[in-house]
Formats: sequence, C-alpha cells, structure tokens
Amino acid sequence: MRLSGTIMFPLLVLIASRLITAQETPTERDAARSVVQKLDQLERSLDLNGLVAKLTGPSAARDAVAMRAKQLMDTELLALGDDITRHPEIGFEETRSVQLLTDYLRKHDFDVQMGSGGLKTAFVARYTKSSGSPNLGIILEYDALRGTKGAFHGDQHSTQGPIGIAAAVAIAEYLTRTKTPGTVVVFGAPGEEMMPPNAKTVMYDAGVFNGMDILVRSHSTSATSRAAPGFGTCCMNIDGVKYTFFGAPAHQLTAWNGRNALEGVIHLFNNIDAIRSNLRPEARIQGVITEGGAAPNVVPDKTAADFYVRYPDEVYLAQETEMIDNAARAAALATGTQVKIDHYGHNRDGIGVATLDELAFAYMKKYGATGVLPEAGKPQGYEETGSVSSNIPGVGFSAKSSNAPNHTYEMEADALTEVGHQGFVVDAQAMAALLFDFATHPEYRAAVKREFETIKGLHTEYLDALRRVYVVPKVVGAR
Repeated sequence: MRLSGTIMFPLLVLIASRLITAQETPTERDAARSVVQKLDQLERSLDLNGLVAKLTGPSAARDAVAMRAKQLMDTELLALGDDITRHPEIGFEETRSVQLLTDYLRKHDFDVQMGSGGLKTAFVARYTKSSGSPNLGIILEYDALRGTKGAFHGDQHSTQGPIGIAAAVAIAEYLTRTKTPGTVVVFGAPGEEMMPPNAKTVMYDAGVFNGMDILVRSHSTSATSRAAPGFGTCCMNIDGVKYTFFGAPAHQLTAWNGRNALEGVIHLFNNIDAIRSNLRPEARIQGVITEGGAAPNVVPDKTAADFYVRYPDEVYLAQETEMIDNAARAAALATGTQVKIDHYGHNRDGIGVATLDELAFAYMKKYGATGVLPEAGKPQGYEETGSVSSNIPGVGFSAKSSNAPNHTYEMEADALTEVGHQGFVVDAQAMAALLFDFATHPEYRAAVKREFETIKGLHTEYLDALRRVYVVPKVVGAR
C-alpha cells in the first residue's frame, strides 16, 4: 500500500511496528502509543496524494531542469564518477577526488572554500550568481571503503559527488536565468564511512550547515526505496568507544614481573560475551583489537580495542554502553592493568518527512528507476549521523544502482556499468526536480517545515516516554 493523504489502518500498524521495535512488554508499547497516534494524525493532515500529484504534474520548466541534470551526467559527470571509482581514496584522504569535484564546481561558477569544520578534505561551494532564499543545500560524499585489499568504492560514493553536482548546476542555472530567488550551496563531506566522529557531525557542530532550508543527498542501493516518515537511523544509534589498556612490560618467561595489557583486552571481550544475556536482543556490540602488542616474547604493556555499540534508540543505548564500559573496568581490575575509555563519536536518530520522501520517490519512478520497492521502509533520517537530519529537513535519493549489496566489490563494479549509470542519472534528475519544486512553491516549503518540526517534537516526547520504561534493575547487596 502506498503512503497517501488518507492514511488507513494498515499504515498505522506499520508505523507502530517501526517505532516500537525495541519495546517488548505492554508497558513499553504503551509508552510509544500516543506518539504513534500523533504521527498518524499528522500524516493524515498533509494530503500527500494530492500534494505529490500536483507537483509531479506537467511542468515544462521543471522538466527542463531535470533534463539539464541528465545532460550533465551523460556528457561529463558519469565519466567523472567512473574516474573516481577507479581511483578510490579512504575517508579524510580524498585529495584527488576533491580536486576533481571542486575544479568542476569552479568551472560552473561556484566559489569553493576548503577545510570546512577544520577537515582538510571538506568544502563548501556557493553558486556566485544566485541570492535570496530558500537556501538549497546539496551534500556530496566521495570516500571509499577500507578493505583488506585496499580502498574500494563498494558503496559507490564515487558518483554521489557527480550526482549532486549535476542537480546543483541545473537548479542554479535555472534560478539565475529566471531571476527566481534562491541560493545553492554544495557541501563536500568526507569520511562518511568513518568515525571519530563522522564528518557531517563535525561540520554541523561548526555551523557549516547553518541557514539551510533543505539538504539533499544520494546514496547507492540495490533497490529503489524511500523511508517511512518519523525518526530513526539506517544503522541504529551508535556509540563509538575505544578501550586502551596499559600494563607493564617484562620477558614472557618471567611474565610475573609485568602486567599483560593484552589479557585486559581479551577479558573485555569475554566480559561482553558474559553479559549478552542481560542485554536486550536488539543490541549489537561490534569490536576489533587494533593494537595487541609488539612481540611474542615481551609482555604487552599497551593494547587497544575499538567498538561500535548499537541500539535502535539512544535511551537504552546509554545503559548498554555503560555496561560495556564497566566490562572494561572489570577487565582492567582482574588483570592488574589500567584502562582508558574514549567515547570518540556517536550517531543518533534522524528525521524523515513524507512530504520530501514521497515526492523524491515519485520522481525516481518518473525518470525510470528500476527495482522499485512499493512499501516504505523503516523511518530514518536522510543521513546516518542524525546530527544534521534531526535539525534540518532533507531527503536522500536511492534509485537502484547495483545488483549487489552495499559494501561489496560487486557494487563497486556495478558503478561502471549500465545498472549503476542508470541509477545515478535517475537520482540526479529526481534531485533536480525536487529542488525545483522546493524553490518555486512556497506552500510546499511550508508543508515540509510543518511536518519536520512536528516530528521533531514527537521524537522528544518518545524519548521521554522511553526513559520512564527502561528501568535499570535494582541489585540488592549482601544483608
């Protein structure tokens, strides 16, 4: 069933199931019930069917903007994406990729400022010929994955930059040519695949995105999809934590003269395994030993492990992370070592709005997207950190661009073939069309703003409800 202005009961059930995935008892389900009802009432009031039908109807001006984006992709930007695919660079080291992208932007009348938020390979590019509001922001990403065989574009970030640039140039040229108010800003965000912390969080905290009325981005996918309205994240709420153990060196034949920091790390993993039965089943704890010692005959005096601690909401995640921290402290106590705990980064829920997601989905289908999933997915923000998507309305475009799952060599290969190229062009056209609508229809901007701000308020209410039901068990001491 498609999302529509008349939200029927099955959709309410769907939204409820999305929101209360982590709630298992009647008490916990009750905590989210009022939020679900208010979200449903909001979506009922928007007349999404009518809104999408009106905006996607005949418009020669919009179609010309979308066609300009396609022309740029076909003649120049697909080739640029292919070039970046063949020369992958991991996060915060994307110097060649950034140079190619910013050179192209400069040639199309964008003023580029490097080093945004203090990050060497981040940038902000403003179109020099446009002015006024609304402020239209386009996020580009270009980092490759870290793999055992070296860097590779298994998430197709290599063409996210060209897609966004095609849409940015197309809408910027239209605004200037027609003297329509609006400012176009392109944000280059490095290291999407990396903490600490994610670049977009650093940039947001530095005020880089201030003033934006909308932000758009694209991301590779093996199916054309969109999110349901509400709050959530693609990959659960995450705490990035590094545990560094310190011991004392000694010869391994007289190891009693030292303290083994490697044993501290090993105990940490064992302690985590020991408490898994006390964690809610949706919890995910993923860690690797990044430093394990220097030589077999020397007692390791320094070791480290890096963890992503995940949970569907940030309230229980805080309890989960505290338990892992305590597991590390216990490991240090048991091995006579010391541990340093570094909470270096986090991702949190973002906000998705149907007024943007449904229109983006309609345009992706209009421009020839394949592998279309008819039902909306789980609620989530349009970018993974939550820092940006929980504070600025936006949308992510996800037309099918691969026959393979994300983070695979096969997805990288598809970026250079017809399935990748078709999806990339669809994203560019759909992005340009939606930006056109946002820039030229004030009533549409008002609907987006109302939906976004209402959902943001509901998220606060939801977290408050969860705090009342996630009760920490009381442990009674010896009497």
